[in-house]
Amino acid sequence: MDSADLQALRTAIRCVPDYPKPGILFRDITTLLGNAPMFQLAVAELSRPWADRQIGHVAGIEARGFILGGAVAHRVGAGFIPIRKKGKLPHETVRVAYSLEYGLDEMEMHRDAIEPGEQVLLIDDLIATGGTAEAAVKLLRGLGAEILAACFVIDLPELGGARRLQALDVPVHSLVAFQGQ
Repeated sequence: MDSADLQALRTAIRCVPDYPKPGILFRDITTLLGNAPMFQLAVAELSRPWADRQIGHVAGIEARGFILGGAVAHRVGAGFIPIRKKGKLPHETVRVAYSLEYGLDEMEMHRDAIEPGEQVLLIDDLIATGGTAEAAVKLLRGLGAEILAACFVIDLPELGGARRLQALDVPVHSLVAFQGQ
């Protein structure tokens, strides 16, 4: 991605101070999603490294990962798997508990969402401490997925989430990085 596109993506992301609690600078991609050229650029760049790969599914983490993941799945010709908060899926699920930046939670996916050995991309809007993404990796691997990469629009490198996934042998692909929280 050239430097003008990178700067345009950075500019399309709104920064909201003190949300969801004092001291946090929330990186809000809804402004990027609402800007058609920037949304298209983000999806194209998230998809580009995988265009020639045989990907079975793209897994998106609730909620912004659904938007991005569905678009990436369409672009690379893969199916889509929603990874949701506990109690939101209607069929038999597998579940994992995890800690996130602001507390504890559980996420789940359908038990029959993938076949063992299937190649999967994991997508979300942002990687911070990596707790949510690590839980999603555990869910997918628990069902036998081969995770090609975890892809994000935003990385907050100081919080260590990308390193946490890389320690699990999951390559990380992010479009932009912001220093701080």
